[in-house]
Formats: sequence, C-alpha cells, structure tokens
Amino acid sequence: MEENSAAEHHYYYPLPASAPKVDPNLSDDDKGGTCAEESSIHNKPSTSQGNPGINKYALGGAILASTNSILLGYDIGVMSGAALFIRQDLKITSVQVEILVGCLNVCSLIGSLASGKTSDWIGRRYTIMVAAATFLIGAILMGLAPSFLFLMAGRVVAGIGVGYSLMISPVYVAELSPALTRGLLTSLPEVFISVGILLGYVSNYAFSSLPNDINWRIMLGVSAFPAVAVALGVLAMPESPRWLVVKGRYEEAKQVLIRTSDNKGEAELRLAEIQEAASASITNKDKERSSSDSPNNSGTWHGQGVWKELLVTPTCPVLRILVAAIGVNFFMQASGNDAVIYYSPEVFKEAGIVNEKQLVGVTIIMGITKTCFVLISAMFMDRFGRRPLLMLGSCGMAMSLFLLGFGCTFLRLYGDTHDGLVIALCVVAVCATVSFFSIGLGPTTWVYSSEIFPLRLRAQGSSLAISVNRVVSGIVSMTFLSISEAITFGGMFFVLGGVMVCATLFFYFFLPETKGKSLEEIEALFEDQTPSV
Repeated sequence: MEENSAAEHHYYYPLPASAPKVDPNLSDDDKGGTCAEESSIHNKPSTSQGNPGINKYALGGAILASTNSILLGYDIGVMSGAALFIRQDLKITSVQVEILVGCLNVCSLIGSLASGKTSDWIGRRYTIMVAAATFLIGAILMGLAPSFLFLMAGRVVAGIGVGYSLMISPVYVAELSPALTRGLLTSLPEVFISVGILLGYVSNYAFSSLPNDINWRIMLGVSAFPAVAVALGVLAMPESPRWLVVKGRYEEAKQVLIRTSDNKGEAELRLAEIQEAASASITNKDKERSSSDSPNNSGTWHGQGVWKELLVTPTCPVLRILVAAIGVNFFMQASGNDAVIYYSPEVFKEAGIVNEKQLVGVTIIMGITKTCFVLISAMFMDRFGRRPLLMLGSCGMAMSLFLLGFGCTFLRLYGDTHDGLVIALCVVAVCATVSFFSIGLGPTTWVYSSEIFPLRLRAQGSSLAISVNRVVSGIVSMTFLSISEAITFGGMFFVLGGVMVCATLFFYFFLPETKGKSLEEIEALFEDQTPSV
C-alpha cells in the first residue's frame, strides 16, 4: 500500500489549535537525547537508545489498575472448588453447574461491550471503579444466595463487572506505560488473574472443611474485599494521558507524562507524538464530523461513530487490526484453559485422583505453577517480543493437551495398568498446559489487543475483541463437561490440541511484532501484509 494512501486511512481526533507543542528551544539535556535521536520521533521514542528501566509511577498505576483483575482470577479459581459444594448443598445437576459457571463469562459480554463507550465518556480511571463496584454487588449477592436462582443473579451482576475489568485494565495500563516497558506492565492484569486463581484455590482449601451450606458462601463472598480495595485504590491513580489529550486537558496530560517518563524532554516528545496521532491526517469524514463543532470543543467527543468505523466501513488496516485482535482473543478461550481451570477437580478425577482434599491440593499446585510462569513471561515480554512467546506458548499447549488426551484415554481403556505413572503423567500435562498458556496466550492477549488499535478506536475496539473473548469463554465453559461426556475427556483434549495447532499458524501469519514501539507507531505495522519477525 502506498504511503500517501495509508495516511488517508488513519483515524484521529481533531484537536484545538491551542494544543501545546514541543518547545524547540529545549536544550539537548532537557530533551533527554541527541539531535539525531530527537529527529527519530516518528520511528522510536527517545527512551529506545538506552536501558529504560521501569518507571515507578507507571508501575504503581499499572499495579493499582491490574488489581482489578484479581476479581476474575479469584472467581475462576474459587468456582472450581465451590461448585463441588454448591452441587451438594443446592442439589443441582451437572448441566446447572455448567450454566452457573459459564453464565459469568457470557454476562461479562455486557460489561465488555459497554466498557468501551463508558471509558470514552467518563475516563479510564473511573471505569475501573465502575467495574469494582459492580463486582462488589455481585459478590455480596452470591455470598448471601439462599437459592440457585439468587446465586445466578449474583453471577450475572459479577459477570458484568468482570467484563468491564477485562477491557479497561489492559487499555489503561497500555496508555499509561512507556513503550519499552509496556509489555511487562500490560501483562500485569494476567499476573493478577493468576494470583486471583491461586487465592481462589487457597480459599477452597481453607474453607472446604466447613459445613456444605456455609463453605461455598464464604468462598464466594470474600471476593467483596478485593473489590473494595480496588475501588479505593482508584483515588490514587492518574488518568490516562491519551484520554486527557482527547478531552483537551493538555496540561494534565503533560503532568502525567512527566511523571511516567525519565525526564521532561521525553515527556514533551511523547506528548507531541500523542498530539500528532490525535490531530494529523484527519479523513474527509472526520473533517465533516468535526466541522459543525468549534475546534475548542473537542472535549465533547464521547466515542460516537466508532462502531460504524469498526464494523460498517473499516479500512484495510483497521480490518487487519480487527482480525488480529479478535483472533488472538478467540484462540485464548478456544484453548479451553478457563474450562480446564474451572473443572480442574473433574479433570483430576478423570486422571484418577478421587479424594476431595487431594483434588483441592493438586489445584493449588497448578495455581502456583501458573502464577510462576506468567511472571516469567511478563518479565521477558519486552525482551523477546509478543510473537515468539505466543508461538512458544501455543506449541507447548498443543503438545501438553495431546499428552493429556493420551493419558486420559489410556486410563479409560486400561484401568489400573501402570495407574500411578499415568496419573502422574496427567497431572504434569495439566500443569504444563496452564504453564504454556501463562507463557503465551495468557498475558500476551491482553497486551496485544490493547495496543494495536489506533487511539480513536482503542477503547471500543478493545471492548469488541474482549466481547468475543467472553462469548467463546462462556460457550467453552458451558459445554466442556457435556462434550467431554459425549466424546470422553481424552477426546476433548485432542480437539483442544488441534485448536492450538491452528492458533500457532494464525499467530505466525497474521500478527506482526509490536515490541518496543509506541502506541502511535503500531498502526503502521498493519499497512504491510507480511508480519515482521
């Protein structure tokens, strides 16, 4: 695609003519680099010339925002054990268990779809508070549920909060973070999901000895405490500088950038880059849309027209971005990872472990393994890049799932022959599956889908991709047991292994590398058909 035609397809915000510019009289020391480095603003941020380190202010904001993700992780982990006791206490069927587990994921679709528009309207920071408050209400309803229907109502409300959280946390962190540490910081939501899963497993183990009519209520109800902590933590968080620029609040954006940059000069350069991405190359449609408003009224934009640009009249670059974002979110959940975690006691039962205390104990081991590997992935994402970790993770998951399918099939066919060895093999295969997920798809999906959309489309584009994520997660969670009963657990794992082979091919051909690039540079990657390796 020719350069001038590519420029016509960018989507940007009109900004007031009074928007601040980079001071041309800054000395080299203030600018944080040499003249040659400054001239490369359109290619690399000034921090790319040295070791960027981790900005403490950006890290603090990322941690506070990512804490929201503990809520989803805790629900995933705690439901794997709580479902056993809910089934006994409320006398529900396996189909009702599937509906109970999966409805949170399906209802999170509502939150993920609404979160894009909400965050464009009230800001990224307060959308995080909305997510935490909604989950808090759901947690209280679940903890006090006297019946299955009341429990379902709590799951629906909590699901909406989870949908909000899954979209807004990665987008906020991506917009706050410097380019060279964005992979690490935007991986933190997945780190906190893994921590939440582990806390859910520990909660299962700690409360499992209580009476069946009490233990699961405490397991579900204690998730209200992190929701309160997140809501209070929002008060200490800065707003996204890119959202502030969109609203015409340039001085506030500059102050946030100064605190998340190594020096004032770098902050000036980042601000100029954001301004350029928000104002240059406005299409004729954008000009017509903004012609009725005064340039000084750019703060009145609340995300209108974005869905049409995404779904009705997308340009080729935007279409490629949609394919990449939706594809990586689809394969994240089509891998079956959430279902394996939700139903891990059932999976381990199939693998030959029948004691309930042992089942919960093995899930804790799985949670520790998952958390360790997601931390490793987060630390190395900015060094090795997104594509290598995605392909390593999906290849590893494929092999682990095939191995797990073989183990489950062997146990079903041959019973007690070499029973202990095969059980150990199945346990290792399950841990390997969640570990490779934590290396690749787990953290990288949130990083990638939050950074590839242009500024104008980022919030609502990410919400669309996460909506696909939630729909697929709900479908897999609500059908996993039924399909496994029909084709056996071994057959199910063979199918999931085949899905991960397809995922590896998709990542290779459709996902360009984004490592080390600013958010304003990434859109240009999708002008080329061939991904950079």
